[in-house]
Amino acid sequence: MATERTTDKRHLRSALTRQKLLVAAKQVFLEEGFQKATISQMIVAAKIGYGTAYVHFQGKEDLLSVLMENVMEQFYEIAAISFVPATRDEAVHTIRKQTLAFLKMAEAERHMMQVFEQAIGISSVISDKWKGIREKFIGRISSDIAYSQSHGLARTDLNHLLIARGWFYTNEMYLWEIVRDEHQCSVEEIAVNITDLYTAGLYL
Repeated sequence: MATERTTDKRHLRSALTRQKLLVAAKQVFLEEGFQKATISQMIVAAKIGYGTAYVHFQGKEDLLSVLMENVMEQFYEIAAISFVPATRDEAVHTIRKQTLAFLKMAEAERHMMQVFEQAIGISSVISDKWKGIREKFIGRISSDIAYSQSHGLARTDLNHLLIARGWFYTNEMYLWEIVRDEHQCSVEEIAVNITDLYTAGLYL
């Protein structure tokens, strides 16, 4: 019993140390950007030992990968909303709602997403991480399209994988424009326009 308690305490300390490092890393990345940030700065900010830090993370790319997963999981929760429309109008309404929430999330997470974009252009590790995240979204969209096709709501002559990829790329393009604050229209207007174009071509 005493051994179990000791093991539990060790696991708790390990989890708390890992979390302290992630919090410190986020702070340093936001202040310095990906290129200038160093793991030494993060370790100092977390107030832990170097040896302890490297038990949990190999370097700043490893830390940013976890932070990217954490942020993008919020986006994926939007994509993973139950999609079982009974009518075309219901499908369009749900997709429009998802698209707006996705782009609004980009607006809310703008500063951290700026760090991610910088890292994607510099680090092959982070670029590969982003590609994996992208494929996860495309897979989810493809499943939603396949559902609509199998229930007579969407055109069956279209390849659901190809359409899913194109739809995600459209959202991704506007996501980065919003992150850079380069968008010319409101997020709401973007969501309505791209959703209407997408659903008009796909849904019956």
